Amino acid sequence: MFFDKIVRPALYRVSGGDPETVHERTIGTLARLSRVSPALGALGRVYRTDDPVTFLGLRFPNRVGLAAGMDKNGRALHAWPALGFGFVEVGTVTRHPQPGNDKPRLFTLAETDAVINRMGFNNEGAEALAARLAAGGKPPVPLGVSIGKSKVTPLDEAVEDYRFSLRALHPYADYFAINVSSPNTPGLRALQDKSALAELLSELRGTSAELAGDAEPTPVLVKVAPDLTDEALAELLEVCLEHGVAGLIATNTTLSREGIAPVEASVGEQAGGLSGRPLTARAVEVVRFVHGETGGKLPIIGVGGIFDAGAAARMLDAGAGLVQLYSGFALHGPGLVKRVARGLAARPY
Repeated sequence: MFFDKIVRPALYRVSGGDPETVHERTIGTLARLSRVSPALGALGRVYRTDDPVTFLGLRFPNRVGLAAGMDKNGRALHAWPALGFGFVEVGTVTRHPQPGNDKPRLFTLAETDAVINRMGFNNEGAEALAARLAAGGKPPVPLGVSIGKSKVTPLDEAVEDYRFSLRALHPYADYFAINVSSPNTPGLRALQDKSALAELLSELRGTSAELAGDAEPTPVLVKVAPDLTDEALAELLEVCLEHGVAGLIATNTTLSREGIAPVEASVGEQAGGLSGRPLTARAVEVVRFVHGETGGKLPIIGVGGIFDAGAAARMLDAGAGLVQLYSGFALHGPGLVKRVARGLAARPY
């Protein structure tokens, strides 16, 4: 493919082979492109797929979204729909601006079709994202906002940390993703435990309802790790149902290193979360488990290892209503968005 053979090698060549530099330059280019309406229109004619679906009470132009982590600070919001995405999730953002973990912290495994990251929620903060949205406006597709705990915030103060971000971004989000499953913030995954999650969700649901007033509260979804046991996941789902969570995002990155190509074994030793093709089967398993355990009562966004329309279709067959791309898009470009969206549009759901 043109992107794989020409574009990606060129991007890495001019960026000294550093994946994070490639990422930053790409986001910078797309941010500038977001301000050029004729260019967005031209791209949209190439990549956009019309396959509308209603999910979470929202109308999505197609089922394929951009996962959190790609555009943490919402810099390129108007470019993503032009590249074919039916919805965009920004973040993960935190109450306090933070630089994230030390570099290098992003690693590409091209032979494995995977990425390892230990970014550590590097972002400009919830208030900065809110200011950008106020100034530049929302994209013309549903906007999700992923919120997480600031690294400097102790676990026993996490609830107020999340609540601050929810309040700041409530005027702009079509849904919130509560990230309690990244492996790159110390202690964060402890918030998936039953009692901690119950407290967090109770407070966030209450805050969302308070901010909505007489209107319908903004949907709150929980993003889960693929590394939970079935028993732990079942407990988490029980809490989610008890506290009226609108849905689940399955899954985040994994600490497992299964499926890494032998030639990239040394890169696989890097600390951080693994995403990409090795996660495909496990992500589908988690989606299927969630769907079965809840009797289909909990809407699911499926994410993890989607590199073609077939993998996306397996997510939907397992019980997901929408899917998201991250590593596949990063490694193979916008053509993947088009192929997946059009492949799903050709199937009856």
